[in-house]
Amino acid sequence: MNSRTFSRRQFLTTILATSVAPAFVRAQAGRKLNVAIIGCGGRGAGNLAEIAGAGENIVALCDVNANNLAAAAKKYPGAKTFSDFRKLYDEFKDFDAVAVSTAEHTHSFATLPALRMKKHVYCEKPLTHNVWETRKIREAAKAAGVATQMGTQIHALKNYRRVVELVQSGAIGGVTECHVWVSRAWGLQSEEAAKRNHDIVFVTDRPKEAQTPPAHFDWDLFLGPAMERPFHEVYFPGPKWYRWWDFGSGTMSDLGSHWNDLPFWALKLDAPTTIEAAGGPAHAELAPATMSATYEYGPRAGMPACKLTWHQGELRPALWNEKKIPQWGDGVLFVGDKGMLLADYNKHVLLPEEKFVDFKRPAPTIPDSIGHHKEWLEAAKNGGPTTCNFDYSGGLTEANHLGNVAYRVGKKINWDSAKLECPGTPEAAKFLKREYRKGWELI
Repeated sequence: MNSRTFSRRQFLTTILATSVAPAFVRAQAGRKLNVAIIGCGGRGAGNLAEIAGAGENIVALCDVNANNLAAAAKKYPGAKTFSDFRKLYDEFKDFDAVAVSTAEHTHSFATLPALRMKKHVYCEKPLTHNVWETRKIREAAKAAGVATQMGTQIHALKNYRRVVELVQSGAIGGVTECHVWVSRAWGLQSEEAAKRNHDIVFVTDRPKEAQTPPAHFDWDLFLGPAMERPFHEVYFPGPKWYRWWDFGSGTMSDLGSHWNDLPFWALKLDAPTTIEAAGGPAHAELAPATMSATYEYGPRAGMPACKLTWHQGELRPALWNEKKIPQWGDGVLFVGDKGMLLADYNKHVLLPEEKFVDFKRPAPTIPDSIGHHKEWLEAAKNGGPTTCNFDYSGGLTEANHLGNVAYRVGKKINWDSAKLECPGTPEAAKFLKREYRKGWELI
């Protein structure tokens, strides 16, 4: 069957065959969802537009930026407004679902209460700020049985589906090597490199001087669980904050949520056995602009053991540097024993091209998505699954965070997923879980 002919019912039926649908389903079929929006600017504004555009009720709005909150409230005047999501949860209960689009260091704090209230949750990527938080969210989501989705919107595009089908059908044979590279170079680097890479801000250490926050911005609420520090314009507005370890996890966990998603899906990855990173000495405050991380995975569901290497900023795989593959600025390269497959968000090619001139593609087996947000909304109403639920996306997020852990430790680490620890590397523990500011403990 051509993938374009799949209906919504067929989409849900097909995915149900390979996914676990939420156990908890509200009797909501045929009615609109009442949705709370936490984070109304940037990606939050986009998520708000998607959810409202699908016809759902926007009943609550929350943002530490009063300008963002006012703009959203003007569009949805019937919604309750809050600056602190803790008050939203304490004072307002009349909602079915919540979309979280805060800075990532508060994702878990905005998500966990909703899961414990058995509310459906959509959360922007990366799902959490560190490995320990991710596992906590995965466990809470499983216990709640609600519809969850991480904001990896590229997962819903047709191109990723066709790539997964090709890899899993054996088009290039057994894949033992995979490379992912992204050209974005934001973070700690020289001033010359920052200009060359079009970074949005140049900074090499925490500012010593304090500045007055904008009148419309609640700096204390933005800090949330992060340790107190004076406001400075190098942190705000977003996405300046994402290079600071206290607030984000750099490009590794941010764009890794999109780019590593493809091999994670196609190669059926989950927990790596070892991780080794490179890219210069780690900074205590700032994530690097350029780094690499190599993951080792054991055999999985009929697939051989493989290595996945992440190349960020000014790094590229050897095959790219040697001009043996097309010079795409960003890409995912699967290396199999029968050929290679190169992909990005919107296109892909089998290599060497002359070898695959007469190649007959497998019939589509993965139906087109009804839309990344609509998957979640449909699941919340009817109990169907989502393709980036918190278990799948949680595994992806844990792996991405582990790349940063290996980089910050400065040595190859082993990973015991069951125990949530790096055997033989006790110094890694402080990067798996963070300390929280008083009043912001995640319990």
